[in-house]
Amino acid sequence: MIKHGFDPAQLALGGLRVLEVGSGPALAYAGKLFADFGAEVIKVESPAGDAWRQMPPMVSAPGAAQPESALFAWLNTNKRSVTAADGKAEDGAWLAQLARTCDVVLDARALTEGPGILGAPVWQGTAEDPQEHEPIEVALTWFGETGPYSHHAGAEAVCRGLAGAVHGSGPADGPPHMPHDVQTAIVVGLSAFSAAVAAVIGSGQGSRRYVLSAHEAIFSVVEMEAGMVQDNRHPLRRLGVNRFCGTHPAGIYWTAEGWIGIFTHTLPQWTGLCEAIGRPDLASDPRYANGQERMNRADEIDDLLVPAFLTRTAEQWFEILGDKKHPAVIVPTMETLLGQAVHRQRGAFVPVGVGGASFEGPVVPLPLDAAGPLPGGAAPAKGAHDLHYRTSGLDHRPRLQLARTASERLPLQGIRVVDLTMGWAGPLAARTLADFGAEIIKVESTGYPDWWRGANFTEAFYRDRLYEKNSNFNLMNRNKLGITLDLTRPEGKQLLLQLVEGADAVIENYSAEVLPKLGLDYEALRARNDRLVMLSMPAFGLGNAWSNTRAYGGTLEQASGLPLYTGHPEGPPAMTSYAYGDPIGGLNGGAAILLALFAQQATGQGRHINLSQVEAMLPMAAPFILEQSICGAVSPRQGNRHPMYAPHGCFRCTGEDAWIVLAVTDADWPALGRAIGRADLAADPRLAQAAGRRVEEERIDEAIKVWCAGRDPEAAMHLLQQAGVAAGVVRPMSQVPEDIHLRARGFWREVERAHIGTYTASTPWFRTGPQPTPVRNVAPTLGEHTEAVLSRVLGLGVDQIADLERQGITGTVAKPKRAKETP
Repeated sequence: MIKHGFDPAQLALGGLRVLEVGSGPALAYAGKLFADFGAEVIKVESPAGDAWRQMPPMVSAPGAAQPESALFAWLNTNKRSVTAADGKAEDGAWLAQLARTCDVVLDARALTEGPGILGAPVWQGTAEDPQEHEPIEVALTWFGETGPYSHHAGAEAVCRGLAGAVHGSGPADGPPHMPHDVQTAIVVGLSAFSAAVAAVIGSGQGSRRYVLSAHEAIFSVVEMEAGMVQDNRHPLRRLGVNRFCGTHPAGIYWTAEGWIGIFTHTLPQWTGLCEAIGRPDLASDPRYANGQERMNRADEIDDLLVPAFLTRTAEQWFEILGDKKHPAVIVPTMETLLGQAVHRQRGAFVPVGVGGASFEGPVVPLPLDAAGPLPGGAAPAKGAHDLHYRTSGLDHRPRLQLARTASERLPLQGIRVVDLTMGWAGPLAARTLADFGAEIIKVESTGYPDWWRGANFTEAFYRDRLYEKNSNFNLMNRNKLGITLDLTRPEGKQLLLQLVEGADAVIENYSAEVLPKLGLDYEALRARNDRLVMLSMPAFGLGNAWSNTRAYGGTLEQASGLPLYTGHPEGPPAMTSYAYGDPIGGLNGGAAILLALFAQQATGQGRHINLSQVEAMLPMAAPFILEQSICGAVSPRQGNRHPMYAPHGCFRCTGEDAWIVLAVTDADWPALGRAIGRADLAADPRLAQAAGRRVEEERIDEAIKVWCAGRDPEAAMHLLQQAGVAAGVVRPMSQVPEDIHLRARGFWREVERAHIGTYTASTPWFRTGPQPTPVRNVAPTLGEHTEAVLSRVLGLGVDQIADLERQGITGTVAKPKRAKETP
């Protein structure tokens, strides 16, 4: 057993008991987050064992009878394992009794049995059973409990395709790229964990039941693109590998040694890049004046960059471009990644054990110091804790004594957060808390508004208030209050400090040097409020050699090494078409601040969370990190193929760039063969198991292609789903806002906002009842709530507030300025 050296009493979730029922990587990751922060997590497996015990990469311990799944082990560190047979009344009664000793039940049974199973909670038991304690229930579904897709067969890849998170990535002529299932599972698992922790924080007032749709949770990864569609800024087509709709160059280039990743957005960044490659004349060339113009000339720009980057190593380019404040990173192999000092210093890789074997995997990237996470751990053997939990383990008294409640309050009502964030990652972290009911006070300035309001500071930007009309900003800042303060002036700084005195938390995502220069770092804020929780989230975290690295979401993806293991085998290293690192950083930031608030609630102590957004990406690369640690190398890219399912991929249908995605298990295979008119394939005993089908995968894929080629993708999905096969349309983002399922569920709703009129807003990815969680407030206009907040929260009078606006400390109209880089 791995020794941790942590004081269990200080772990953030120590004392909580959590039951994990069902299977799949999303459920396992949600449970891992609980276990690695000290909760007693009881994983329920079938007598045959969880199917993911067979998921590669596999590892063998000396003398072991058979290899074990390293990926399963990493997903299940520090848990207990019990077994229970489905349909066996005795096991069902015991499981209900065990569930009533738990504070939280994480339930993924609906993923395999359909949402109807949730009508009978695992803890309910019989009518004669005592019901004085009702655990918090977080249930995972593929598509929710209602709507046209609710009873569809699901899979990570199918949900991703329907959510718009597949179509935009890959070669222009297809097929689109499909990332590893674990990447989708991390998103859903983080979402489930956040719902559970929010419910625990608000256990005296909030709902006991939260139901998540994986489909809707995955949409959060590509939400930026939905905003671009509304604003007519989306190209509405796939542009090609490493081509982004907003700007160029933003890709990956081979150097004299290793790969360099760059993301060139602003004019100063383009200027710096031109100077670095020895072509300063291009910086002032009007043909390259903005991102869209450069995208129109992407091939000719690449013709310049490809030979230029070959003149130096990736490490040298990283230093040169970093000195020019250009977002650039080394794109590491897994071998390079595991050796990078900046990650080693932060403890980003930890030992994982299973069956006597030990190897390295990524740490849970939510650093709370003494409160966790545990630096590694071991996975339990199947059923290792059966005896305990069938005897004395049933005597446990839950930490949370929860009676049934009909409360309509959200769990975080009464918590106040000061939001100093811009763009996507930070605002998403804050929005997570806002959706659960926290009061979020978003602070901007009239001279420097959130750059997601727009960064092209033309005369029209100010004259026509374009900064109030950006759908990305409006999507990301729902349920918040908005105020303006000029933090570069003493009066603005003093007002912020007064706000902090009455706040529970502060979230910021400025560049690492900004708040210290303003005298507003954590120590300054903590001097006003020693119980304050603060989240900072630079690309590589604070306090290391790379802390000042400029980064966008694409930069974070590059720095994780994921692109080297994504895409078709014959193609180059491939990024996704969206700013992947931003939503992943935001989801991790939200989970981290929730954990810290729970610890604050228990101890009264504050803390500064030093989150690295690159580190937050590393769990997405877990299969490749684990394989590198075990084998000393990573297998070649497999494109859209899957380590367990076959067939698996994107298949072209009739229509322009129209595709469906399939994910077929052994159980589904006969139905697929019959559905596509190939009973001969379905009956072939050599194809009954995935290993046999993988040998014949090209022949099988060809049969599917022939069947799909004459069918509309909607019809193909419908026919396959009728047969029970997990299939879905690969939706372009332009279709996602009109998706019949999302519309029927009310996920999309039309709202009104000043300066823009009606626009389409998304709703939160969790539900406590049949209706969507409401959007209480649309995104604030600039400084909309300044007067109300300064009056109600700080007690300022009318004359004082008016004087602040006269001095320009506050305001509701953006002030013109020169274009400059985003902090």
